[in-house]
Amino acid sequence: MLSETRIVLRNIDKIDPVSVTDYKKRGGYQSLRKALAMKPQDVIDQMKLSGLRGRGGAGFPVWKKWSITAAAQGDRKYVICNADEGEPGTNKDRVILSGDPNSVFEGMAIAAYAVGADKGYLYLRREYPYIAPILEQALVNARGEGCLGSSIMGSKFIFDIEVVSGGGAYVCGEETALIESIEGRRGEPRFKPPYPGVQGLYGKPTVVNNVETLANIPVIIERGGKWFSEIGVPNCTGTKVFTLCGNITQKGVFEYPMGTNLKDIYETHGGVKDNFDLRGFMLGGQSGNLINAGQIDLPMDIDSCQQAESVLGTGTIMVIDDRHDILDIVENIMTFFIEESCGKCTPCREGNIRIYEILRRISSGQGRMEDLTLLEDLASTMNVACLCGLGQNSSVAVITSLHNFPDVYLKAIERGQRA
Repeated sequence: MLSETRIVLRNIDKIDPVSVTDYKKRGGYQSLRKALAMKPQDVIDQMKLSGLRGRGGAGFPVWKKWSITAAAQGDRKYVICNADEGEPGTNKDRVILSGDPNSVFEGMAIAAYAVGADKGYLYLRREYPYIAPILEQALVNARGEGCLGSSIMGSKFIFDIEVVSGGGAYVCGEETALIESIEGRRGEPRFKPPYPGVQGLYGKPTVVNNVETLANIPVIIERGGKWFSEIGVPNCTGTKVFTLCGNITQKGVFEYPMGTNLKDIYETHGGVKDNFDLRGFMLGGQSGNLINAGQIDLPMDIDSCQQAESVLGTGTIMVIDDRHDILDIVENIMTFFIEESCGKCTPCREGNIRIYEILRRISSGQGRMEDLTLLEDLASTMNVACLCGLGQNSSVAVITSLHNFPDVYLKAIERGQRA
């Protein structure tokens, strides 16, 4: 049985989330004070030593992202916290923001100091309106304690944070669509390059990190990058916050070292409930992949998942038992992406619809063997032609289900041919 390693979730259920006093009693804002006594480059060097990679799904090294913005020219720079947690089945950001917002604020402030920013935005998912008052009160208290605003902790450092309500669209979780939304426009992805690190919010250099990434920052500065690098596995250091959902006995949000085996996580939390048989997992949310029960022996870190043609993504682990039809699941996923596509690029707007139509044809008994090749071709085209990650990854579940549950498709087609 596993026991949690709580870094990101270290203060959850242990403090009043809006109380700076409670947060400070557990070492809060001491990392910011420590960072202010360092050179900005030294802070970035600690991120490099830690090996921290972004927890939003792409896994880009934090120090590289910060270095780009630190080196970029601009009369003003920004730090954005991406709290637009729109991936169905993912709840980790909600838990962090409602239970320990100051850890995110402190992470943003340290990032701002490292790159030379003086303004931050926390872009909050619109479906989390009850979290906004918690954040606003916590910000008021942090300013009152001299942890945000002007002359932070008696220094010349100026940095404040504004909470912005999200646009209510899944695509706004993409960093450039999020920036468009903050600027008051429709949340649609931008063509890249230029990347936000050089030309982001209002055309200025901008760091965009997600909630979980930022909550790691204070602990890294407190304990040191080397300490952090010894947790997890090489090249995927630290912990990952997982959301367990679906047909598993113990649902919830849990934190384990990177590289923890999926089988161990599954068994620790009780396995399939109600004595049904395990059929597989949906990993990383709707834009993630479907694996079968035989693939359960999988280290849950960014690189191991990629090597296994899987994805860690947001850390969502949805357990699927034998009551559920895989074709029903992937059809529902494609319905979601059809609705959430912003429609800006044709491959995504039309491709999702075409894939859904093929799936419906197969499930209704009218499928042909060549439909399986057509699904592969469409998905491959969308992966390279779509403007952003939504379209590039919308068919991942379909293709991985085709690879890992081929019998489901073959039986549906054969059943139709016999009818």
